[in-house]
Amino acid sequence: MTESISPRSIRYASRLQGESLTVGYDAAPILNDVDFQVPDGQVTILVGPNGSGKSTLLKALARILTPTEGQVLLDGQNIHRSKTREVAKKLGLLPQGPVAPEGLTVRELVAQGRFPHQSLLRQWSSEDERAVNDAMAVAKVAGFADRPVDGLSGGQRQRCWIAMVLAQQTDLVLLDEPTTFLDLKVQVDLMELLVQLAHQMGRTLVVVLHELNLAAAYADTLVMLRDGAILQWGAPSDVFTSANLKAVFDLDAHVIRDPHSKRLICVPTSAPEPVQHVEVGVRIA
Repeated sequence: MTESISPRSIRYASRLQGESLTVGYDAAPILNDVDFQVPDGQVTILVGPNGSGKSTLLKALARILTPTEGQVLLDGQNIHRSKTREVAKKLGLLPQGPVAPEGLTVRELVAQGRFPHQSLLRQWSSEDERAVNDAMAVAKVAGFADRPVDGLSGGQRQRCWIAMVLAQQTDLVLLDEPTTFLDLKVQVDLMELLVQLAHQMGRTLVVVLHELNLAAAYADTLVMLRDGAILQWGAPSDVFTSANLKAVFDLDAHVIRDPHSKRLICVPTSAPEPVQHVEVGVRIA
């Protein structure tokens, strides 16, 4: 097994950081003494086998799970000591597999993203309306704003949820498996949208993915986890290698560069066992 690396030696401009995080469920830790910096204005993608700690790390960063050791810092402040509404003005989260209430329209769902900005003294305003319209336009769901969310396709629904997070107007967005159960074309379209949010709109994104080739294609920073530790961290050109895929996933694969897109692709090398054909004879008495 490749030894884990320590991001303590890595320095980014970073508003969101985890320091010496030990996090788990009940008494069982999943992450053990993990340091993590989220590079500002980039798409950071977390990959690793099931149970490696990807979603656990995301939930700790999002203030859903409280570390038993260490701390998460947002703008230099311990996120678990900050008020929920104040955190929600800076950091948005799209969990895995969100479900909208039956009959809720797209516009009503996206408007939920304005909740952190509402109070007894500040009700719905033209600023809120503008934020909702802008978010729907960016996510390309304005065309069905008045349709029920539960009547849309999987890809359309996911865009609606992304629009809701965008309406929150946070600079930091965390997404847990946003492409799960979607067709490949829809997955690619969503990843293109996420890259646009970072590279053209200055958002900082942390994304958990299972699809390795998508991760290598769209990550600015690729983070590989296994057994509750970060094993590799860096640009895909440095991290996405055959040796690392073997160490992290136990996967035998070649990593090649597509001649057209110039993106890295992993191609598994292990071949299935050949099917044994058995001749079946018919015996006639």
